[in-house]
Amino acid sequence: MTGMPQYPELDTPCAVVNLDIVDRNIESYQAYCDKHGIGLRPHIKTHKIPAFAAQQMKAGAIGITCQKIGEAEVMADAGLDDILLTYNVLGERKLARLRALFDRIKSLRVVADNAVVVEGLSKAFADSANPLEILIECDTGGGRCGVQNPAEAVELAKKIKSLPGIRFVGLMTYPATGGGAKVEVFFTTAMKELDAIGIECPVRSSGGTPDMWLAHEVPSVTEHRIGTYIYNDRSLMARGVCKEGDCALRVLSEIVSLPTPGRAIIDAGSKVLTSDLLGLEGYGYVVGYPDVAVKSLSEEHGILHFDTVTQPFEIGQRIEIIPNHVCVVSNMLDQVHLVRDGDIETVDVAARGCVL
Repeated sequence: MTGMPQYPELDTPCAVVNLDIVDRNIESYQAYCDKHGIGLRPHIKTHKIPAFAAQQMKAGAIGITCQKIGEAEVMADAGLDDILLTYNVLGERKLARLRALFDRIKSLRVVADNAVVVEGLSKAFADSANPLEILIECDTGGGRCGVQNPAEAVELAKKIKSLPGIRFVGLMTYPATGGGAKVEVFFTTAMKELDAIGIECPVRSSGGTPDMWLAHEVPSVTEHRIGTYIYNDRSLMARGVCKEGDCALRVLSEIVSLPTPGRAIIDAGSKVLTSDLLGLEGYGYVVGYPDVAVKSLSEEHGILHFDTVTQPFEIGQRIEIIPNHVCVVSNMLDQVHLVRDGDIETVDVAARGCVL
């Protein structure tokens, strides 16, 4: 057995979050952004816990990012009042919820990448005393949503300017890893074209944890959206973005079977560790056992493989696993267990499952 905490009072599988590491992660990246004059707008999809969002704001974040209205509603209910919603909002019911949310917090911005979404937003906010501020989402190489070139961004900005109830305030992108140079070209070109026709573009929002320490190399960007950094995970360890000691959330699991030499079975399967690979081999990093692979998952079982002659585990032993993709793990669990100096506090993952 290793000397790591075993947490006998907790049932497995579960997620354990080290608060000292959380504190350090929040403080170190806020310091980086402050040093480089970048506004930090953390994405709450990683933790989905209002108290952590509030801690990020207290540390100096300019606001938070949410991906769905349901997440934003949960955060607003907890007093978070500066929210960027980075998703096209469509349909009367969702627009009504968006308007209700807008009317009760200090600042709500959204993104859009097409005229249909923009027209719907205008219709929903046409009688608003204050316009809804919109960022145009730009595809700078990520291959997801977004206008495809600066000219399209300019045309959509002109469309926004022509409609009631809404106001264009900037550009937004979620770039491919290593895509900072493409962001800079896209944003500076669009800004020049917008300036030529008298449209201001004060906000330029980019994001992504894999390039978190390179954000300052894209000078056109005014704010950076980042989520995973609060916990970190195996994918970021593999990229050299963080070290094992920077990973705050670990899945606590128990060895339930040792059927053959070289194989062990744990009680954490795809319902906890998820099936995300993110280009990696295996489904997590077993803390203290770097040569052990989480080879495969079924719903309730994880299969560990190892080549050692001596059996490294025993039935009932508890191990910690750093997941490949921690954001998805958060969404799989109703609660996580926060630990500091031996004390444990169990909290709800308040915004999990908010798919609308």
